[in-house]
Amino acid sequence: MSDLENFTPQLTADGSFTFVSQEFGESFHSHSGAKQESFFKFVEPTQLATAAQKPVLRLLDVCYGLGYNTAAALQTIWAVNPSCCVEVIGLELNPSVPQAAIAHHLFDNWNCNYIEILKQLAFEHQVQTPCLKAKLLIGDARTTITLVHQSGFWADAIFLDPFSPPQCPQLWTVEFIKQLSLCLHPDGLLATYSCSPAVRTALLSAGLIIGSTPPVGRRSPGTVAAHSPSAELKNYSALPPISQAEKEHLLTRAAIPYRDPQLNDPTEIILMRRQQEQQTSWLESTSGWRKRWLLGTQGRDFIDQNSGVRSQNSE
Repeated sequence: MSDLENFTPQLTADGSFTFVSQEFGESFHSHSGAKQESFFKFVEPTQLATAAQKPVLRLLDVCYGLGYNTAAALQTIWAVNPSCCVEVIGLELNPSVPQAAIAHHLFDNWNCNYIEILKQLAFEHQVQTPCLKAKLLIGDARTTITLVHQSGFWADAIFLDPFSPPQCPQLWTVEFIKQLSLCLHPDGLLATYSCSPAVRTALLSAGLIIGSTPPVGRRSPGTVAAHSPSAELKNYSALPPISQAEKEHLLTRAAIPYRDPQLNDPTEIILMRRQQEQQTSWLESTSGWRKRWLLGTQGRDFIDQNSGVRSQNSE
């Protein structure tokens, strides 16, 4: 059986399809809607419709996957400014995933004008047209991100879309997110579906400021991050604020981040390192925080997200 046959399309609530990863045991998208997640969790928080006014726009798509986030970005950018020159770098571990999305015709109901571009990127890993320069870097993102940084690529938008922190902690660590911050333009925005306090702590540790993005298909928000704005860069100074409850969640043991000092540790070591740090921590437990802020089952989806798919967030 070929690698492409390992992926079976799964219908989501908005009529678009996703896959389930056998390796990580999770869906690639929320069951509430794969397509809407790309637009509402990534494209809108990074303000691409506004950024598209620039003559050149650079996008870093971390965990390219099926290609939905890049497809949504291209549609949005070129609808606003057809002459915008877009540069895309996608990081992907398994090249069979975007190839399977094309093979199963998953973009057919998108009204997407760029299927040939996505097909070429999936199978040849690079595309060059008068308005697009795109490449897909295959391999461990912890390695390929250093190549992106060394190339001097500064992204106007970064999509951070790995599997959940408990399943794929290596792409949510303090060290990896620091590498992302080095590739983020001073005026750029990073968006992720996760509201995990451990992830938000890593973003803060990288010198970024954070905000909440609206929930999509569940109660839990996502996160948007940016460099602290200078006097010249005022347009992103007012990120959507996080709530007082979210601020206090950052003061609990759940906010102890994942660490991977050499960017090469296996999943089990990264998880164990964090667990040991939590066990010796004097920080408040999440259960204590929940009692103060989310009594009973209210907000259970916000806290106990490890039982669901995507947007996972637990202590």
